[in-house]
Amino acid sequence: MQHRDSFSSFHPLTNFLYFALVLVCAMFLMHPASLLISLFSAIVYSVSLSGRKAVRFLLVWLLPTMLMAAILNPAFNHEGVTILTYLPSGNPITLESVLYGLAAAVMLAAVVCWFHCYSQVMTSDKFVYLFGRVIPALSLVLSMALRFVPKFQKQFRAVREAQLCIGRGDSDRFLQRMRNGAAVLSIMVSWALENAIETAQSMRGRGYGLPGRTAFSIYRWEKRDQLLLLWLIFCGAALLVFRQMGGLYWRYFPSVGGTAASALAVCGQLLYLALCLTPVILNRWEDRAWKHSVSSS
Repeated sequence: MQHRDSFSSFHPLTNFLYFALVLVCAMFLMHPASLLISLFSAIVYSVSLSGRKAVRFLLVWLLPTMLMAAILNPAFNHEGVTILTYLPSGNPITLESVLYGLAAAVMLAAVVCWFHCYSQVMTSDKFVYLFGRVIPALSLVLSMALRFVPKFQKQFRAVREAQLCIGRGDSDRFLQRMRNGAAVLSIMVSWALENAIETAQSMRGRGYGLPGRTAFSIYRWEKRDQLLLLWLIFCGAALLVFRQMGGLYWRYFPSVGGTAASALAVCGQLLYLALCLTPVILNRWEDRAWKHSVSSS
């Protein structure tokens, strides 16, 4: 069940800038507190967008990926001064490599969660609206590629159910299963090619990419978009200042160290938490305003 998200109703430019900012921060702020804040906020927002589907995605895909990243890094990265033990090959396993592997796993999970939220909020029509006139061909290709995966999955389930209804389901014989799979694959390839031809003809008929072509848009720049843009600019500039002043600094090699619980670090992390939870805060604010208007009417 998909929940109502007021942040998605903002202008596509503010949506895009928000995700660009949090993704850059998630990849470059390696402080343990920053990583946990980013992952926590991404999970909260993902759950608010997709509900149980987000929880299933986290358990099925994200946890194994995090475990793999955390385990593989100490096996191949042997930097660090604190040696814990030695592998049978003679290479050391260091405390710094273990901690960096955990940090990399959290960062990877946060980035994946943010991209999941991005795919829910930044739909293909928003992406084409932002970049259709600047890079028309590339924006169309990217929007079609992002939209193709869920459409392909939905069509595959429909074809699979249709095949089961006519008796071409799972069989005990290997050759029969191969024939059934090949039939489904042939149908999906034909559908994909036909869909691509229809899309190309439709876009050509609409004059996409021609000079002077106009496009209908339902998006309007409002005062709330301006306020949100100012908030994003303030957060981005402030976090950059905090990082340059060392408030968000952390290192893993050759030894673990960085800015601990100083006033500068606490202020920077609180601001980062407010930035990451901006969509959730806006949703709560919108819900409270709606309930207040209903109760007063």
